[in-house]
This record gives sequence, C-alpha cells and structure tokens, in this order.
Amino acid sequence: MTRPPFKADHVGSFLRPERLQKARAQYAEGKLDAETLREIEDECITELVRRQESVGLQGITDGEFRRTFFHVDFLEQLDGVEVTYGEFKAHFRKDDGTEVGFAPPTMHVNEKIGHAKPIQGADFDFLKSVVTRTPKVTIPAPSMLHFRGGRDAVSRSAYPDLEPFYEDLAAAYRAEIADLAERGCRYLQMDDTNLAYLCDPEIRERTAKRGDDPDELTRLYCRMVNDAIRDRPEDMVVAVHLCRGNFKSAWVAKGGYEPVAEILFNEMAIDGFFLEYDDERSGDFAPLRHMPKGKTVVLGLMSSKSSTVEPADAVKRRIDEAAAFVDLDQCALSHQCGFSSTVHGNDLTEDDQWRKLDRCVSVARDVWGY
Repeated sequence: MTRPPFKADHVGSFLRPERLQKARAQYAEGKLDAETLREIEDECITELVRRQESVGLQGITDGEFRRTFFHVDFLEQLDGVEVTYGEFKAHFRKDDGTEVGFAPPTMHVNEKIGHAKPIQGADFDFLKSVVTRTPKVTIPAPSMLHFRGGRDAVSRSAYPDLEPFYEDLAAAYRAEIADLAERGCRYLQMDDTNLAYLCDPEIRERTAKRGDDPDELTRLYCRMVNDAIRDRPEDMVVAVHLCRGNFKSAWVAKGGYEPVAEILFNEMAIDGFFLEYDDERSGDFAPLRHMPKGKTVVLGLMSSKSSTVEPADAVKRRIDEAAAFVDLDQCALSHQCGFSSTVHGNDLTEDDQWRKLDRCVSVARDVWGY
C-alpha cells in the first residue's frame, strides 16, 4: 500500500486554475516576466499539492502546471529536436460524434539527439519541497518522438540509419532519469499514446501502409523504454500510461488491448501500467490475462472527460470484472487520463475534478483498505 502505483492513483495533469491561465497569457504577451510567472506557478502548485493530499492521494504531481502540452514541453528541450506548427491536423472526436479541430505541434529531429541539461530537475526539486507524500514526475515516453512522423521525421543526414537515433534517444532519457534519481525521484511515469493507438485497427492499417510493422513497433517501443530506464535505482518505480487521445474531452483512437497486450505486458520491464478502461472503446478485460505477476495494472475505470461522478457500485463491479483476468492485489484505480493533458483542459470544472478524485479514493479504500 505504501509503494506506487498506489491503489488510488491518478495520471498527473490537472485543470489549470484561472489565475495561472491569466499569468501564462500575460507572459506570452510580454506583460509578465519569467521570474514572476514562476512564482505564480509555484503558488498554484503548492495549492494543488495540498488539495491532492487532502483528498487522500499518495502519489502527488505538480499537475503539469508549467506545461502547455504533456509531451512537447519536455521533448523540445532535447538537443536536435525542432518543433513546428500547423503542418498536421489531429482528428479528435467526442462521444456524440462531433469533431474537435486541433493542429498539435509536430516534432522533427534535425540533428543528433543529446541531453545538454536537466529538463525536469528544478520542477521536481520544488515539488519535492512542498509534498508530505510521494512526488511523481510525468514525462512523455521515448516513442512520442518517433511514431507520428516515423522515418520522415528524423533527418537522414543526422541519422542515415535509425538504430543510432534510438540509442541516442535512450541515452538522453538515461541522463535525465539519472539526474532525477539523484534529486530523490522514486516515482516516474512515462506517457505513451502510441501503444494505445496501435490497438486501433484503422491506425494499425495506416501504419503498415507507411511501411512499419505494428507488432515490431510495439517491440521497439518496449525496448526504447527498457533502454531508457536500465540504469534506474532499484527503488525507483516506473509506470507507463497508455492513452487514446485526451483533448477537450475528445479522443483519437479506439480498440481493445489484445493487439499489443502480450508483447507490451511481458517485454516492457516496468512496474505498472495505467490503462484506459472508461468506456467501450477500450475493449474488455481479457487482455489482462497476459499481465505477469509482480506488475500493477492501474485500471482507468473513471473518466476525466466527463463531469459525471461514477457510481461507486458501478466502479466496484468493473473492478470485479477485471479481477477475473488478473489478481485483484495487482490492480489499482484511477481515471483513464489526466484532466488536462494540454493547457486547454477537459470539459468539466475544478469542483467536478475533485469530486471525482474523492470518489476514486473512497472506492479504493472500500476495495483494498487503502
């Protein structure tokens, strides 16, 4: 109960308070300096930490309050990465069938990948200084720099062959993880949309048409994570979160975990998997039969996309259904994704967010004595 992933856990991002949004807008307009913005971020994060602890969470994040996008803000700080805007349109959809227009930033590798400086270090130092429980750092998985563009997003002059690119990227991650470990980080989460996208039959077909074998990509992304974390301290817990898209309560992919489950659960050498299971798009629990002993599956049975607080009995029934395929003691509970994977946030209020987290903790206490 004292080692993460915790029985009541969460993916990491929270709705940005109005004060923080206003400060970031003023900073972007040149009306606020970086030092003042940092002070406001610190104050908002401190308040967020207190709310997380008061609701009963054990793993505490900074809400990703210093980021605009869950992945870009980290990856663009690696040497060799360039971010462009407007060249790619993502097809996000809501459950009612409406499309949400979004052109996310795209990343290109134009030079050799490197890790010139700590990326999350100062942010972790602050988080650690204000928590009384376990501080958790969330970063994008290495695959987030590869899947969307594939070979075409990686310069052929910098990397005529992709294997050195994978090696350099893993080395950059090892350097970042070593720095975090030295600062005291013992709970690390990597966020990966791509492995969940590879559950979608249509996306698997498009991936094959561009020349990539979906199964080999799954193995590659497992290897990249393993190479990235291979030097971590023995007491550092690493989890990976799989996501089918989370932008303004909209999504991208659908499909159960069966296409990736056996490879993913057995070949990725991590401690826990945060899996989306909040609706029928995620399929049934049968793929959990591949989960090895010693690993935790955090069941994302509650939705961060909706303001509705799931009935406790309904969540408990779903936990029972999952336990038919994996030991109950290997399970935990969370929402399927963060409340604000980008600064834009999902379609609910901060009060809704905390009511839903309170329900998550209360259910976990009933089921596991959390």
